[in-house]
Amino acid sequence: MIEIERKFLVNSNEYKNKAHKSIKIVQGYLSKDPERTVRIRIYGDRGFITIKGMSSDDGLSRYELEKEIPLPEAKELISICLPAIIEKSRFEVYYKNILFEVDEFQGAHEGLIVAEVELESTKEEIELPDWIGKEVTGNKKYYNAVLSNSE
Repeated sequence: MIEIERKFLVNSNEYKNKAHKSIKIVQGYLSKDPERTVRIRIYGDRGFITIKGMSSDDGLSRYELEKEIPLPEAKELISICLPAIIEKSRFEVYYKNILFEVDEFQGAHEGLIVAEVELESTKEEIELPDWIGKEVTGNKKYYNAVLSNSE
């Protein structure tokens, strides 16, 4: 249940032509304690609850437990989340057999586009597509829980 992930800014819209799927995401937080965030997410027509622990010092890994919950329950929980719900569109793009999840934020963060890639190990090396920009792994400014503070 350890998530290993790298995060990047995106420098062009090229990914949209290569996406095999896109979906609308609405998410809120029941807790944003840095040691244990609890997130509710509506992913299309499915609901999820996710608990995340603190990130490692390099920001590459952290505990994550995600469970699907019934959509009506997710909608009810979203209604009691902390203020500032995040809305974004996610595009799934495969590059060299690696899945990049590209999030386009709406609202207060309109124009922010971030790509994430989950890895099998912290040592795994990947080739990046041309549309990937600066790496922001471990930069808390780009954590969704932090972004929700300024919605």
